[in-house]
Amino acid sequence: MYVIVEIAGQQFKAEKGRKLYVHRLKEEVGSSVSFDKVLLTENDGQVKVGTPVVEGASVSAKILKHLKDDKVLVFKKKRRKGYQTLNGHRQYLTQIVIEEIVA
Repeated sequence: MYVIVEIAGQQFKAEKGRKLYVHRLKEEVGSSVSFDKVLLTENDGQVKVGTPVVEGASVSAKILKHLKDDKVLVFKKKRRKGYQTLNGHRQYLTQIVIEEIVA
């Protein structure tokens, strides 16, 4: 059984026991969170698509840790103009593990 769930503006395929990296959540490490925006459920070949969400479906997860992603370098340059700049950033992430799916 799996579901497509929207977490922090992004869609993820969630299965029980699966670990996901999502945008930084405000909750503390070790706490449980619940997500109600379930867009699709699949159970033994029976697919249920929501309009826009599936009624009564939810996903509960536990926060494992907060971390930063690898550095991404952004390099911009204009030919023959002497312009070049280098910027970088590291995205803040939260690692969660899916504990239960209620469909």
